[in-house]
Amino acid sequence: MSRRHPVSATADHAESLAARLGFQSEQVVQEIGYDDDVDQEFREEVEELIGNDLVDEDYDDVADAVLLWFRDEDGDLTDALVDATELVEDAALILLLTPKTGRPGYVEASDISEAAETAGLSQTRPVSVGKEWAASKLVTPKAAKSKR
Repeated sequence: MSRRHPVSATADHAESLAARLGFQSEQVVQEIGYDDDVDQEFREEVEELIGNDLVDEDYDDVADAVLLWFRDEDGDLTDALVDATELVEDAALILLLTPKTGRPGYVEASDISEAAETAGLSQTRPVSVGKEWAASKLVTPKAAKSKR
């Protein structure tokens, strides 16, 4: 009979897509695959939430999360995901953004699933990001490297 009303310290960001996807204030987020076709509104939402600009592909320290824009013609997705895992610590967020079905550069869901599994990443269901892009939240397993 008890009703729960959770209260968050970040209630102002509670409805933010960036927050629901796992981005947090003060994170260093490295962006890979930026081009003029990306969703600028989503990028700005992430930057507002983290309180910083996104860092680019030349960033040479460990990031807290990766924002990876990937199109079918961008090369090998498995390689891109493996490279992304090397930019972050274990259990970090890698957000893979691909064009939606029917859009130029569309990547088959089965290709995303296979590449994520090969790269050792856990995948969530795709989420719509704007009119042109879908996002798959990928996470490196916390204990995968310490188990034998």
